[in-house]
Amino acid sequence: MEKVASSGVGVLVMLIACLGMLVIPMPPFLLDLLFTFNIALSLIIILAVIYVERPIDFSVFPTVLLLATLLRLSLNVASTRVVLLEGHTGPGAAGKVIESFGEFVIGGNYVVGIVVFIILVVINFVVVTKGAGRVSEVTARFTLDAMPGKQMAIDSDLNAGLLNQEEASRRREEVRTEADFYGSMDGASKFVRGDAVAGIMILFINVIGGLGVGMSQHGLSFDQAMHNYTLLTIGDGLVAQLPSLLLSTAVAIIVTRISRPQNMGEQMASQMFANPNVLYLSATLLGLIGIIPGMPNLVFLMLAAACGGSGWWLQHKKKTSHELVAAEESSEDVATAPREPSELSWDEVTHMDVVSLEVGYRLIPLVDRNQGGELIGRITGVRKKLSKDLGFLIQPVHIRDNLELSPGSYRIQLLGDTIAQGDIQVGKDLAINPGGAQPGLRGATTKDPAFGMDAIWIDSSQRDQAQTMGYTVVDPCTVIATHLSQVIKQHAHELLGHEEVQQLLDRLAKTDPRLVENVVPKQLPLSIVVRVLQNLLKEGVSIRSIRMIAESLAEQAPRSKNPDELLEGVRVALGRMIVQEINGLDDELPVSALDADLEQLLQDMLRGSSGAVGLEPGIAERLQNELADFSHRQELSGQPAVVLVSPSIRAWLSRFTRRSVPGLSVLSYNEVPDSKQVRLLSTIGQQARLA
Repeated sequence: MEKVASSGVGVLVMLIACLGMLVIPMPPFLLDLLFTFNIALSLIIILAVIYVERPIDFSVFPTVLLLATLLRLSLNVASTRVVLLEGHTGPGAAGKVIESFGEFVIGGNYVVGIVVFIILVVINFVVVTKGAGRVSEVTARFTLDAMPGKQMAIDSDLNAGLLNQEEASRRREEVRTEADFYGSMDGASKFVRGDAVAGIMILFINVIGGLGVGMSQHGLSFDQAMHNYTLLTIGDGLVAQLPSLLLSTAVAIIVTRISRPQNMGEQMASQMFANPNVLYLSATLLGLIGIIPGMPNLVFLMLAAACGGSGWWLQHKKKTSHELVAAEESSEDVATAPREPSELSWDEVTHMDVVSLEVGYRLIPLVDRNQGGELIGRITGVRKKLSKDLGFLIQPVHIRDNLELSPGSYRIQLLGDTIAQGDIQVGKDLAINPGGAQPGLRGATTKDPAFGMDAIWIDSSQRDQAQTMGYTVVDPCTVIATHLSQVIKQHAHELLGHEEVQQLLDRLAKTDPRLVENVVPKQLPLSIVVRVLQNLLKEGVSIRSIRMIAESLAEQAPRSKNPDELLEGVRVALGRMIVQEINGLDDELPVSALDADLEQLLQDMLRGSSGAVGLEPGIAERLQNELADFSHRQELSGQPAVVLVSPSIRAWLSRFTRRSVPGLSVLSYNEVPDSKQVRLLSTIGQQARLA
């Protein structure tokens, strides 16, 4: 039997039987059996709803509701056929169940039967079904709207270590099941409402059709035909409306339930009767009504006594339970002295994420894998590539939703501080103009958040058109991932700390322990090494050649402990890698140089000034403009913008142009390897010096 049920054969047989009842005449005995089964099934369903602890534990309820409704409608069709064919023989023509409801329940009076039937229909259709349908609709909408937020909360707890992978998977499954359940209930409640409408229509069809058949085909008088067919119709309607009312009530109960680990009876008992004062006040009011002359005094006084007694019993029960709990606590802590409040500790201090991404609620689907979001995978790819390019492990990016942000906004934070933000139009693509794209593309104009280039938000259907016009088209996930990649590159030196540097040295020590030992801590403290590596990253130089960097530091350490001087020596050691990243494998390196007099002026100012130059503001502005123009010309020609200067001023000029001319590379003569030929393009600074 269990095997049959689990394989779904029982449901299949029930569906076939329902379809058969629509076309095959049913004998009265079989109708009695099926009507009784229908009532029993409705009772089982409503009891299951009452005793289930959480609505989603009865997730098959919408399907059960559909099958029960189909069964009842099939029985209505089968009984209608029997009533119209055999109704002239008397009230027992359609079986004992219909006859009993027609004779016993309504006393054989079809007028009373019609009134009772109308009342049941009004209660079922207007009150229970309509209310349950509205609750189902609202609950489904709010549940679906809250689903992304719940998924994000689970991911946040998982990232924070509050959940393991199995628990997170279980909770995600619960969220999906809950959304599916209430979405299905929104539609399933319409079955019950339609069933109530069908019951009203069947009533009129049976009465009018029965009168016509009885009087025209069987020669019955109007009174006799009205008596026979109306009693049969009312009995049939009541037999169908009773299970329908039970199912409507079950729908209303389950959609108004709150998900708690209790069945409905336990929830009502714990919440309605939790306070004995409620029962005491009810008893007082009932008692006052009961002593009014002319009122049914005995009934009201009996109920007042019952409420008062129930209140006293609940109060006594709560008092006893509190005493037992206090006794258990005292027996456990009898030898324990009262504990004073503990002092604050470092555990109270909130730990800041190194890198975090906050998103508005409309962007949550982009980070939710269950909704097809690809952003987490893209960010993992960004971290992998940057870790390989920069030479150290990029910390995980913690993603969280932030309701304070506008729905389509995101914010990138570093150590708790916001360093970048942007806006995304979900469902659209970003067409970026790399320069020279054809005009006329329709969409919302904006700026690419990563590079600041002109861009347009377009519909996905315009993607091919935009690419044909010369635009670079990317999806929202790529926009955010690219922006995050650029931000991490720009702030890589802030992500590298003592712990990361120590891990780099520990890995190097596995293959070259003497080198590491000779550098740290024998000649240089770890803080100096960290400073040098951070400065390299600040200037856009990768630290993946940690062995070469350590060898350069070991060679320079006996002469200097100054991080800036050590940096210049390390750059010379890394010169081939630096130039190759700028110019690739080309044999020729196109560069520009500073005017000799200006360069001498800068050297004189830097000599003995601890790296600070008091350059006249007008000269500084003109020099900056000339460098920016040179960088722009090189960018348009597709070549790198490189300025070659003497080692003594390279660091200063690099800092001078880092923000104002971001695409410019400043190299010293010593950094250019012998294998590269230098081609001088122009001299910069003569006009700035002479103006």
